[in-house]
Amino acid sequence: GQSYVIGCAVLYHNLVEINNDSISRENHVFSAMIMLSFLGVSLALLRHNWYPATVFVGDTYCYFAGMTFAVVGILGHFSKTLLLFFIPQVINFVWSVPQLFKLVPCPKHRLPRFNVESGRMEPSRVRKDGKGEIVNMTLINLTLQIVGPMSEERLCIVLLARAGGWS
Repeated sequence: GQSYVIGCAVLYHNLVEINNDSISRENHVFSAMIMLSFLGVSLALLRHNWYPATVFVGDTYCYFAGMTFAVVGILGHFSKTLLLFFIPQVINFVWSVPQLFKLVPCPKHRLPRFNVESGRMEPSRVRKDGKGEIVNMTLINLTLQIVGPMSEERLCIVLLARAGGWS
C-alpha cells in the first residue's frame, strides 16, 4: 500500500513538472510513463493484499518497488525530491535505532500482535532484562500506542492515510 501511495505522489509531482514546462520536461514524461505502469501493477497487488489478504508482498516486490523509485528519481533528475516521499520510512528507521543497534532488546518479529479476545491489533512488546516490558519500536506499534487498539483493516487505512499525508 505504501508503494502505491508513494507512486501516486511521484506521478503527481511528474504531472506538475510537465504542466509547468520545466526544463527537464522530457525526463518527467519518461518518469510518468514508468510510474503509470508501476501504479497498475501495485494497484493489482494491493487489491489482493488488502484485508483479508490472499497474496503477501515479499522481497521480490520490495526490490522491484525500490528499484523503480530509484530509476525514476535518478533518470527524472529529482532524486532529492523523491527522498521527501520516503519520510515515513526514515522516521521509522530513526525510531527503531535503539532496537536495531541492540541498545534495547530486539526480537526477530516486531509487528503488532493480534488479540484474539478483542479481535484487534495491539502494540507488540518485548521483555527488557527483567525490568518490565517495552513496546517494540516501529511506527506501526507507535500508531497503536497513540490511537489505541484497532482492527487490522482500520489499522491499514490509518497507516495509508498517514503515508498519504506525508507524501
